Amino acid sequence: MRLYTRGQIVLTAIIVGAVVCSVSVFCSSNFFGKKNGSEAKDKADETPVELAAGEAEEISSVPVSKEDNLFLETTPEVTVAVPVSDSVTYTQDEIQNITVYEKCSDAVVNINTQVVAYDWFLEPYIQDGGSGSGSIIDKRGYILTNVHVIQNATKIYVSLSDGTQYEASIIGQDADSDLAVIKFDPPAGVQLKTIQFGDSSALRVGQKVIAIGNPYGLSRTMTTGIVSSLGRPLKDSATGRIINNMIQTDAAINPGNSGGPLLDTNGRMIGINTMIVSNSNSSAGVGFAVPSETAVRVVKDLLKFGKVNRGTMDINVIQLTSRIAQYARLDVSSGMLVSTVAKGSLAEKAGLRGGTEAVYYGNRRNVIYLGGDVILKIDNTNITSLADYYLALESKRPGDVVSVTVRRDRKDVQLKITLEGDTEEKSDSSGSGGTI
Repeated sequence: MRLYTRGQIVLTAIIVGAVVCSVSVFCSSNFFGKKNGSEAKDKADETPVELAAGEAEEISSVPVSKEDNLFLETTPEVTVAVPVSDSVTYTQDEIQNITVYEKCSDAVVNINTQVVAYDWFLEPYIQDGGSGSGSIIDKRGYILTNVHVIQNATKIYVSLSDGTQYEASIIGQDADSDLAVIKFDPPAGVQLKTIQFGDSSALRVGQKVIAIGNPYGLSRTMTTGIVSSLGRPLKDSATGRIINNMIQTDAAINPGNSGGPLLDTNGRMIGINTMIVSNSNSSAGVGFAVPSETAVRVVKDLLKFGKVNRGTMDINVIQLTSRIAQYARLDVSSGMLVSTVAKGSLAEKAGLRGGTEAVYYGNRRNVIYLGGDVILKIDNTNITSLADYYLALESKRPGDVVSVTVRRDRKDVQLKITLEGDTEEKSDSSGSGGTI
């Protein structure tokens, strides 16, 4: 039997105790570390991604009264969750952009057309026409775009986000607003995504906006910017028509964006991208969109009648200039000079007077008549230009009664005029007289 001294026994006990303590500390730290990490991971998994404010709000469809018996079949509002990995973080602004794109991009289509051209021997042949963008506004295949995108087209093709292409037909178009509705027939079982209208009347300068379109054929390109200005009247250089209440934006808009949506941060269409002002025909930060407030009214009429029923006065007007005012010896230099009033029209019955003195205006093929009334005001809108005149009648319907202030014999005269249906503009081309 081996004997141990007292010192050896004490030393052995100390060593064994140290080893046991070390093992205990290691095991407990490993166990609790894993538990805490698991709980933290579980809590992280349970934490939802914070989306932009207002993204879960219900998006309203086109406001249509029951009397119109018209509605758009749109897809229900779905909030898109943006996945965030452990290694990537997004700012609130980035999440907002991503969410809008995920929500709306599949409802933006690429539009291509074919047109008839003629060779040197005046033989017709088919060639590629223009291209642009459009927004699916109804799951039955209705698409909102610009008139100039489909102008003179013999065939219209729309390409969806999945690459499929369909031939579309024109439902209606309105040159005064440069808006058109076309339609294709989706196959059975295909569920189309739609873009719903927002309220452009609530826009503020400085508000963020998002454009999605097909610039230069690059499908579903997204750009961002702000509302630069509101209520811009703009003359279309190609048609000479004035489009009122345009939204100005610095979001990059290029050829091919025409007809695509201008969206707010909730993914609602508050405008339809229509034109740019640029010396290079590319984005210069000055783009314009037709407001959704106009689009809603136009779409309702196009779907119901195939055209827009605006209230008009069956008259011919000329924008008054200081030269015309001086020649006609008028005491006002701004307003709309009434050149002619159609015989038997509601405007004539209300007492509106046209001119009697024929003069050449600009050239010998353009004759106007002096001596008629000068329109100064329609309802609450002061009329100083042709843009003002069209703006005052933009939202009017046939049968509406407007209060018209005219200048006659150096006095203001008030008239109540019932508006008629939209008619083709008549040109004063007869008579002879002096030259302005």
